[in-house]
Amino acid sequence: MLNYVRDVVVYFIFFALSLYALSAIDFARFMKRGKVKEIQILYILLSLALGFLAGSFLIGILNRGF
Repeated sequence: MLNYVRDVVVYFIFFALSLYALSAIDFARFMKRGKVKEIQILYILLSLALGFLAGSFLIGILNRGF
């Protein structure tokens, strides 16, 4: 049970970190004008994907006992 709580906390932390890191990129330069909702959805999906990958990496390291 404790491992599941740890995993969820790690994923939320890395999701927040990826949101913060992706805020440095100006996605509006790469998208069409007037597509604000689409840019926001892409921003959230990229943050979820990056947070999941980084969180899975850290959880894998923690499970190995380093």
